Amino acid sequence: MLARLSIRDIVLIERLDIEFATGLAVLTGETGAGKSILLDAFALALGGRGDAGLVRHGVEQGQVTAVFDVPKNHPATKILAENGLEDTGEMILRRVQLADGRTRAFINDQSISVQTLKAVGAALVEIHGQHDERALVDAATHRRLLDAFAGLEKDVAAVESLWDARRTANTALEEHRAAMERAAREADYLRHASAELKQLAPKDGEETSLAHRRTTMMQGEKIASDLREAQEAVGGHHSPVSTLSAAVRRLERRAVNSPALVEPAVKAIDMAINALEEADQHLQAALAATDFDPAELERIEERLFALRAASRKYSTPVDGLAALAAKYAADVVLIDAGASRLKKLEQAAIEADSRYAAAAKKLSLVRQKSAEKLNKAVNAELAPLKLERAKFMTQVATDEAAPGPQGFDRVEFWVQTNPGTKPGPMMKVASGGELSRFLLALKVVLSDRGSAPTLVFDEIDTGVGGAVADAIGGRLARLAGKVQVMAVTHAPQVAARADQHLLISKDALDKGKRVATRVNALAADHRREEIARMLAGAEITAEARAAAERLLKAATA
Repeated sequence: MLARLSIRDIVLIERLDIEFATGLAVLTGETGAGKSILLDAFALALGGRGDAGLVRHGVEQGQVTAVFDVPKNHPATKILAENGLEDTGEMILRRVQLADGRTRAFINDQSISVQTLKAVGAALVEIHGQHDERALVDAATHRRLLDAFAGLEKDVAAVESLWDARRTANTALEEHRAAMERAAREADYLRHASAELKQLAPKDGEETSLAHRRTTMMQGEKIASDLREAQEAVGGHHSPVSTLSAAVRRLERRAVNSPALVEPAVKAIDMAINALEEADQHLQAALAATDFDPAELERIEERLFALRAASRKYSTPVDGLAALAAKYAADVVLIDAGASRLKKLEQAAIEADSRYAAAAKKLSLVRQKSAEKLNKAVNAELAPLKLERAKFMTQVATDEAAPGPQGFDRVEFWVQTNPGTKPGPMMKVASGGELSRFLLALKVVLSDRGSAPTLVFDEIDTGVGGAVADAIGGRLARLAGKVQVMAVTHAPQVAARADQHLLISKDALDKGKRVATRVNALAADHRREEIARMLAGAEITAEARAAAERLLKAATA
């Protein structure tokens, strides 16, 4: 939940730090004191639209920092993980607004996109007011709220998994069917090409190997005579090896009498003999490699011609013919055996469809029953909010012809404001004040399910009387038992329910040359005085103070 809000160099705010407590915090103050500026700054920290007009006059930039204590496994931490950001338990959202209109966004002092900041902000805070009901506009949000109320998250996850399996099965079927159709159109050509390439049997790297062998044979023919002459001199009849070997044997017999004179010569002659034998081996190998066989050369030429002719025919490099042959062979197999595989894939797709449909239908039935429970719970909250003649209803439209990851259902909240009137979508039918109260009733029922951990209500008590304001205050207090709630209010009945009362004021500085917004946490006596002001107006009377005291006591009773 929100622990601290720090604002620097925003319009009318030079420096401001607000520490928030758990429970219900109310922000009160005279009209024009700067409540809207505070909310605009807060929205900026949550990823809202930037505006150069927010920067305090005379400075280059302003910034807003919101610090949250976030529990483990909260959706916001998942967004961090998806963006490679570390979860430290404390989440610091910071937004810098430059005077030229540009903005920069940070989470835990790591630069991120505004879209990421907005996603994290939406998971942490909901801001609701008479003209800002974005959490209720999207019908997909209504479905999520209904699922949260009914505790259907695991059921929805199971349907999403079956949807993915269904999509995978149908994709495999369509791809195989398309491949079969393509292969069938080219069947005759494929069979001929496959047979021809199978007979040719090209191998990877074969062209390079053959060309190298041909070059070696043709070059070897030219130097073969020189190699034979050298080999004859080194290891043939004219080889000195036998003469040297005999000399070594004679010297070895003499080595007994004169080792110092003989042994160096014997070693040198041995090395010469070994070198001559090694040279003889290399020369024999070279002669073998250059052994010119006209028949073999002809076979090489014919093979290269056949490979290169196939390369031109199939517009494929020679080294790609082996892969092409494998592909054509597979296509032929697909034609011959594809029908059998097609039946298996069709059966798999039918089974995946069936499993998904069964789970989605079951989920729809549970949603219908849960919608009735939600309607009953919300409608029970309407009478104290002076909406006793109104009716809340959750429309669950099931269309099996329009499946989706979360099932067949489209969920939308409808209301009927008076008997005999036509019900319709809440956003279209309810007026501003009614809409705020419907929203509050819905939030109280949902409590901490499907809700951000921090809720901000901006003057949702505008235009209502004392009894309705008291009912609103009571429900905000109940809601604050589950999540952190902040309310900007002009209603003393709401302010009296607060666990933390923050007064927003505007002070004159520099002998009246400029003004600045201030926020102060009120102690008990100052709270009574502020509530008395809200009751009485500019002149606070003893009766107003007594009424404020009664409100405070009633709130704690």
